[in-house]
Amino acid sequence: MAVMKSPDNKPRNAGRLPFLPVVVCLSAALVAAMIYSSTAGAFETSAGDAVRSILAKVTDDTGWLAGVDETVPSVVVDVRLPRIMCAIFVGAVLAMAGVLMQGVLLNPLAEPYTLGVSAGAAFGAALAIVTGITLYGAYPVAAFAFVGAVVALGMVMLLATFDGQIAPVNLILSGVIVAAILAAGIGFLKYLADEKVSLIVFWLMGSFSQATWPQVLMAGGGVILSLAGGLFYARELDLLALGARSAHSLGVNTAKVRLIVLVLASLMTAACVSISGIIAFVGLIIPHFMRFLLGPGHGKLIPATALAGALLLLLADTITRALLPYEVPIGVLTSLIGGPVFCIIFRSRAMAAARLDG
Repeated sequence: MAVMKSPDNKPRNAGRLPFLPVVVCLSAALVAAMIYSSTAGAFETSAGDAVRSILAKVTDDTGWLAGVDETVPSVVVDVRLPRIMCAIFVGAVLAMAGVLMQGVLLNPLAEPYTLGVSAGAAFGAALAIVTGITLYGAYPVAAFAFVGAVVALGMVMLLATFDGQIAPVNLILSGVIVAAILAAGIGFLKYLADEKVSLIVFWLMGSFSQATWPQVLMAGGGVILSLAGGLFYARELDLLALGARSAHSLGVNTAKVRLIVLVLASLMTAACVSISGIIAFVGLIIPHFMRFLLGPGHGKLIPATALAGALLLLLADTITRALLPYEVPIGVLTSLIGGPVFCIIFRSRAMAAARLDG
């Protein structure tokens, strides 16, 4: 089979990196970031003590704690580790959801929040805060956020479905409409919130400061479902990139695949948003970056993107928690980093397309 070449006579896949070394490097970087994050903070500890504290928790063997200050396991395992694991799992899910959304909608600007999931979650959380249900802890807010995200997704699907078919353009437009309506509702709830408005704003900016082990299990389940579902439909997503008509001629039930993948990505996003609040740009930038490194094949792209998303969000959370003078909401930090990076990616892609057209 002939190799596709660009106008400068270079293969289009030139410069793509092999999958296994990339995954190994990302995995090693993620482990190193986990160890560093478990040691960094107001209460500093050595990497050895942090690792032994984690091993004692995992193996349920207190022998690992010989010679370790009794405060270290409490700080590392009970305070820092749930936050670290939540950041890893949420980053992985958001990145994979971005890949799935872009693959199904055939739109490079698609992201996990395209279908109004974040707006629905924000409305649900704001409603919980305004009504005072936060007096019963953080879980009711997460539950309201998840329900709000699911309701928003249902509204988008209902608006975008015609004769049993869902067109990508209709989905995106429906997501914009529903998000605009919910944004107005959030603004009204802020008006009613009075002194509670700061709680709404803080939730909207995203944070892992209240991460718990039940939330870790929830986010971990999201990773498993997203990875399994994405890999199961990897071939269909590759064929969808050829266009709906070509994919259908090759045996893909485009309507069914599109619906299942969209619902999967949206529900996993809803679960993560209910845990962490709104964290922007992870599901937009990471898929582009990994696609540039590895190519468009979803079988390799999905697991590598999960690792990269986990690494990015863990590093961002470590920076805001341990390295900055004051803790900045992680959604603010990812937006500050992601915005300029995405501008660079967009500009480089536009210039490359212009050169090919010329």
